[in-house]
Amino acid sequence: MKEKIVTKNFIFVFISTFFSAMVMYTLMSTITEYASAMGAAATIAGLISGIYVLGGLCSRLYSGRTLPKIGWKKMAVMAMILHLAACCCYFFIDNIVLLIIVRFIHGLGFGASANATMTMGMSILPKTRYAEATGYLLLSTSLAVAVGPYIGGIIYDNFASTGCFIAATVFSFLMLAAIFFVDVRDIDPGYKGKKSENDTLLREGAKSLIMESESPKGLNKYMELKALPVSLCILMVGCGYASVLSFYRLYSSSLGMTKEFSYIFLIYAAVLILSRLFSGKIQDSFGDNIVCIPGIIIQAVGLILIAVHPSMLTIAVCAAGCALGFGTLSASLNVIACGKTRVERRSYAVTTFWICCDGGVGIGPFILGAIAGAFDYSIMYIAAALISLIALPIYYLFHARDIW
Repeated sequence: MKEKIVTKNFIFVFISTFFSAMVMYTLMSTITEYASAMGAAATIAGLISGIYVLGGLCSRLYSGRTLPKIGWKKMAVMAMILHLAACCCYFFIDNIVLLIIVRFIHGLGFGASANATMTMGMSILPKTRYAEATGYLLLSTSLAVAVGPYIGGIIYDNFASTGCFIAATVFSFLMLAAIFFVDVRDIDPGYKGKKSENDTLLREGAKSLIMESESPKGLNKYMELKALPVSLCILMVGCGYASVLSFYRLYSSSLGMTKEFSYIFLIYAAVLILSRLFSGKIQDSFGDNIVCIPGIIIQAVGLILIAVHPSMLTIAVCAAGCALGFGTLSASLNVIACGKTRVERRSYAVTTFWICCDGGVGIGPFILGAIAGAFDYSIMYIAAALISLIALPIYYLFHARDIW
């Protein structure tokens, strides 16, 4: 009999991570336009978009080590309160400098809360269906990647930035509310409730894990080095995908194709949902390479196509390519990263992977915005494709050839 994937905990972790990602992508897709309207150049607009994720990287580094001490759920709640407070601050911003500061603080809340929530999520999945279950769980963030920018664009066009800030605040509140229904008392090392005999054994085991997690030196105190190579793959793919996420509205406006580009995330969502029904099962049955290698290549092809010949057809191909690329790989590579580490180091592996994943999406807009400012958006999308392809030799050298 197959182990059950969809449980009460799964549902509420899914809801919480979905709304967390909705905040991120609803704002990230429109904040460059908002910043440009305030007078920011393309490079600064890219910085404003990406500094949210850079704040998340800082808090992920810290929270990865402190999660076993403070407790997963307690960390999630504290970070989500900061996240919600930052959403409320957007309404009072009147200059670029203040916007940068609030974006960074908002990212701090995002990174720590996402780290804690994902650690909980990855710990409740059935081990015999791990890749499949991970794919379903991470569909929460991948759907938000698709739905968030689309909804953000509609809200921005009709209600300007204020409407986007209201939506982000509501999403942040729902994210916080959902996490209270997640019950991780049996696996959370920070739980302080009533102790049964079984709880005592679990807590003693948790204490030993904490002691082990404190012993590593150097980068091992914050990251899992075994998970780093495949995490670098998602960094490159995420950096390439950031070109679509942060600049598709500015690119479409420059081409006079805003209507055609408005469908890009709906196509992304449709392809992603279909792929998630099969990609996890294929990975469990036939291995990692059959999912990961084609995903990297097809994303690069899609980005090149919209750079050299933007049309409804190439937009659809690009959307599908990004869904099979960044959308699918954010689950598939996460499975590989966690699979390379011991159970007691899993929170570090999760931290390492999502630092790189968010790092690509966060650093990407700044780098690509500078390229767009120096040349044009077509050159920027070609550069994004080439950056995506850097993941291919990294994946081959550090993982693919080991399993062939």
